[in-house]
Amino acid sequence: MKKMNQLLALTGACVLALSATQLSAQENNNGDRQRRQGGEGGNRGGNFDPAEIQQRMMERTKENLEVKDDTEWKAIEPLVTKVMDARRESMAFGAGGMMRGFGFGRGRGGDGGGGGGGDRPRGGFFGEPAPEAEALQKAIDAKASNAEIKAALTKYRDAKKAKEAALTKAQDDLRKVLSVRQEAIAVNTGLLN
Repeated sequence: MKKMNQLLALTGACVLALSATQLSAQENNNGDRQRRQGGEGGNRGGNFDPAEIQQRMMERTKENLEVKDDTEWKAIEPLVTKVMDARRESMAFGAGGMMRGFGFGRGRGGDGGGGGGGDRPRGGFFGEPAPEAEALQKAIDAKASNAEIKAALTKYRDAKKAKEAALTKAQDDLRKVLSVRQEAIAVNTGLLN
């Protein structure tokens, strides 16, 4: 059940990322068209401020955890931030591959060339791709030898385990400062496992 919940949460995040990518591309195309026609355009929702989004997420988390006291929030907020950062870094180990599997990040010809900027999504919803993930993808794309792929795969798995361990530690640290009710809310909203 736990793995199913994690899979559903990851699937939801991917759907959100796919929707945001499509919306952003659509907004950019509309803005480009309007600029060519002499209009302003391009600023209606296509641009967003990551700091503003993070602030909104933190405000929502504070509300969800029913934190009323600023002193309590000052103790909780940095731990929530660490969990969110660790989760984003952990997700950098697979999101790019999933996005490519859905056809995102490819060039117009479908082979990584011709206007798409390569196979690897850069930045965005999941942050920068992990260097180990990029190295593994390069080995796959280059049809490297089994030994080279196996070495890249080992580095990828080791780095992913380290990021998952960092996420687990960040979640454990947060759990220590939460009440039982807050912990239940955090588990229910996906902040904690």
